[in-house]
Amino acid sequence: MEQLGDSAAVAAMRADNFVLAALPDEEFARMAGRLEPVKMEVRDLVYDSGEPIGHVYFPASAVLSMVSVVDGETAVEVATIGREGMSGLPVFLGASASPNTVFAQVAGLALRMRTHELRDFLTHDGALHRLLHRYIQATMVQLSQNVACNRLHTTEERTARWLLMTADRVGDTRFALTQEFLAQMLGVRRATVSITAGVLHNAGLISYTRGLITIDDRDRLAEAACDCYRIVRAEFDNLRRRA
Repeated sequence: MEQLGDSAAVAAMRADNFVLAALPDEEFARMAGRLEPVKMEVRDLVYDSGEPIGHVYFPASAVLSMVSVVDGETAVEVATIGREGMSGLPVFLGASASPNTVFAQVAGLALRMRTHELRDFLTHDGALHRLLHRYIQATMVQLSQNVACNRLHTTEERTARWLLMTADRVGDTRFALTQEFLAQMLGVRRATVSITAGVLHNAGLISYTRGLITIDDRDRLAEAACDCYRIVRAEFDNLRRRA
């Protein structure tokens, strides 16, 4: 993870994160000096299971993955965190650690803040409280839909949903992603992802080469995805409109 250390980057990245963009200018001005711009690489650790959460992150173009480790070795993704919100919600809720692990899923930019700085900032009344409570509601919808999706929907539907959600967070139809990583996020074998990606590719929905995924036909990919994508997308859209 590279620290950029540029105050101008803080202001530039603000617009790319829905929570920060929705803050009143005066409140963000008080917060800006506590924010540090960073460039995240794939698998950069945000916080580990059971360990103290040292920073919270407001993604601008990076996408983070929250995973739960099962039986001490198998990691299953339970949620993704992108420019719609913030990692480290346990800190906002008063906890110092989490049983889950969070790391960078897609490389990109983010603004981070020390945990004690966030707690200090939240001692003052402001819009950040309201915005994070709304984000918690949207996250709860995402978590519940992920449970249903993993139980009821096909790998093809889940893959289409995951690719669309990632594209929404990156803000682009092209992003770095290996089939091995996607298999881990979906909790399936790599061979299963390879077959599924081949089906989507042959249908003209996506293309992939050297670890890069491109969504070639977003409308048809959305048709191939399960309703979970539309439900979660609507919740985050509402979050942005009501901010």
